[in-house]
Amino acid sequence: MSPTLSIRPYRPDDLDAVIGIFLGVIREIAAKDYDRAQIEAWARADRDTWAMWRLSRPTWVAVVGEKPVGFADLEPDGHLDMMFVHPAHQGVATALLERVETAARGQGLARIFTEASITARPFFERRGFRLLAAQIVRVRGQALANFRMEKSLTRDREAIDPTD
Repeated sequence: MSPTLSIRPYRPDDLDAVIGIFLGVIREIAAKDYDRAQIEAWARADRDTWAMWRLSRPTWVAVVGEKPVGFADLEPDGHLDMMFVHPAHQGVATALLERVETAARGQGLARIFTEASITARPFFERRGFRLLAAQIVRVRGQALANFRMEKSLTRDREAIDPTD
């Protein structure tokens, strides 16, 4: 019997797990779309800063059995700042996004928006996000491409790819 997936609010003792997920995703998944220098610039996390970020906004943790395998957050204006899922558990991304959307609707938000990496863009497109603009961001001296995207929460649900 496989362990059950659950999504729960972030707890301070999740800090090391979510940092580990973040670093693992960048180094293992995003590395196919970004070069080594870009990955090294991006794959860094200051524990104190992360501890403050996670407590400054609602953050949810996807857990399989007892193990955190992903996380997502939502800022008050509808910005989905971070959503990362362990490389071995990519399928839980849909459940995390659904949790974020439910929270956003509960707050009366009309849309959510994000800056998706090259790697994440197809996932967000399949989930009903539309591209607003391609952009280049600078991270520790490296230029990284990403995409400003948004999803309306007020229109009827669109056809969604169930394989995510």
